[in-house]
Amino acid sequence: MKFIIIGKNIDVTPGLKQAVESKLGKLERYFTPETEIHVTLSVQKEHQKIEVTIPVKGTIIRSEQVSSDMYVSIDLVEEIIERQLRKYKNKLVAKEQEGGNFKQEFFDSIENMDEDEVKIVRTKKFGIKPMYPEDACIQMELLGHDFFVFYNADTEEVNVVYKRKNGSFGLIEPEFS
Repeated sequence: MKFIIIGKNIDVTPGLKQAVESKLGKLERYFTPETEIHVTLSVQKEHQKIEVTIPVKGTIIRSEQVSSDMYVSIDLVEEIIERQLRKYKNKLVAKEQEGGNFKQEFFDSIENMDEDEVKIVRTKKFGIKPMYPEDACIQMELLGHDFFVFYNADTEEVNVVYKRKNGSFGLIEPEFS
């Protein structure tokens, strides 16, 4: 595995680098050597945040965790990544498709782990103000998200805009039956 570690508002010290590589290095047995793991460490006020992105065939394994201590954030993100790997493994087995960047040990070693359980680990609340779908797309782009929930000023309903794989945008409107 190749680690690409960058810091925003924080120097990536050898100790932090070693902690990231040690903790996330446990996942090495599941991936091929050319797999890249992108890690971004950032600090804002008292929030120590780690973002981990692992591009694999057909999807992205991603997690971000925030705490008051970077080492705690590193521990938390590793647990989330393992949970996502279990879900992805079950998806691959169900579809009987090739695992891409995964070694056979990935499929063998996760057999005894908990089955795919749905557990909400984080809830976000945010204010919604009326806006037009085009403005919502701009807001989504500014935030760097793949989707954005907003109150449509035209229809007076909650809608979602999202970024499609081809780079265009989509709009989801509710339909009540």
